[in-house]
Amino acid sequence: MATRTVRLDDDAEATLRDLQRRTGQSISNVMRRALRAYSAELDADVRLRPAEVYEKLGLPGEEGYALAPAVRAKEAVAEIIRKKHSR
Repeated sequence: MATRTVRLDDDAEATLRDLQRRTGQSISNVMRRALRAYSAELDADVRLRPAEVYEKLGLPGEEGYALAPAVRAKEAVAEIIRKKHSR
């Protein structure tokens, strides 16, 4: 098993101590579980479809970059043009 030295700021150290206290686990165990959880989170993000990524980021919204999902792009553009010219 490898040994690592990690520098933590005060907030991270407090969080680590709190997790250790609440779980009753060693610091090493808390860190191992945190690494596994972070890895699983990244794996889950990789499996997201583009539309799910936009939704997770809060897009499209009022300030979003997309006006419609890509599968509706032509329809959305036509609708926008119709609305613009019907004013």
